[in-house]
Amino acid sequence: METTQYLAKVVQELSQTVHLISDSEAEKLVNQILESKKIFVAGAGRSGLMGKSFVMRMMHMGIDAYVVGETVTANLEKDDLLIIGSGSGETKTLVAIAEKAKSLGGTVAAITISPESTIGKLADIIVTLPGVTKDQSEGDYKTIQPMGSLFEQTMLLFYDALILRFMEKKGLDSTKMYGKHANLE
Repeated sequence: METTQYLAKVVQELSQTVHLISDSEAEKLVNQILESKKIFVAGAGRSGLMGKSFVMRMMHMGIDAYVVGETVTANLEKDDLLIIGSGSGETKTLVAIAEKAKSLGGTVAAITISPESTIGKLADIIVTLPGVTKDQSEGDYKTIQPMGSLFEQTMLLFYDALILRFMEKKGLDSTKMYGKHANLE
C-alpha cells in the first residue's frame, strides 16, 4: 500500500469515531471547563502531547490552563478541573494524580477508552473515545494503526472540537485568539 493510501485509511478510521462520542458528556466537559477557575491536563506519552496542545489552545482563549508536571504549573485547588487523557485509565502516575486532585476538592474528567478503569471510577465526568489501548488488549474498535494511535488522534481532534465549542460559547474567533499567541519568536 502507498503512503497516501495508508493516510486515507487513517482518515477513514477517524471519521468513523465521531458518532461514537457522547455529545452530552462532551457538553458537560465544556461547561465544567468554563465554570472552573483553573484547568489542569495530564496524560502520559503521546496522550500527554495531545493534552499539551489542548492546554495551548485554552491559553489562546484566555483560560487559565496548565500541563501537570511542568515547572510553571500552578497548584490545584478546590473546584479546579483536572482532565486526564488515558486510553487504559490505569497508568499508575495518572491514577495518583487523579487521587490527589480528588483529595484537594478538584473535579476530575477522564478522556478514555475504558470508563470502568481506575481513573474512570475516580472521574466526575467521563468522555469515552473509541480506539484500542497501546497493547490493543482493551477496546472494541479495530484499527490498522499501531498501539494507541487511533485513540491519541481521536483525542487531539476531540480537544480541537472542544475548542471550537468554547469559541462558539464565548463569542471568540481566530483573530481574537491570535492576539494571545506567542510573539517572541
